[in-house]
Amino acid sequence: MDSEQTGRLTALLNEAQQSHGRYEATELNGVFDEEWPQWYGAYAVEHGLAEILGHDVAADRVGTHLANAYAEFEAADPKPDESWAEYIARRWPGEL
Repeated sequence: MDSEQTGRLTALLNEAQQSHGRYEATELNGVFDEEWPQWYGAYAVEHGLAEILGHDVAADRVGTHLANAYAEFEAADPKPDESWAEYIARRWPGEL
C-alpha cells in the first residue's frame, strides 16, 4: 500500500472512530460496544474502503482484521509512536 492509500485509510479509520463514538453515546447510551470491529468494518465498507483498496472487501473480513490488528497494537512493546489508525493502516494486508 502506498503512502497516499495509507493516509486515506488512516483518515477513514479516524472517521469511523468519531462516528462510532457518537453511536455509542446516542444508540448505546454510553455503553462500550463489544462488537466495535464489526461496526467499523461495515462503516469502512459503506464509506469508500473499496475505492481506497482498489477492490471490494466484505465487512466481516474487515471487522476480523481490525480486531486482530488492534489487539496487536495494544500488545506491542514498546508502544507504537503512531495512533492505532496509522498503525493498522500501515500494516493493511494486500489480500484483504
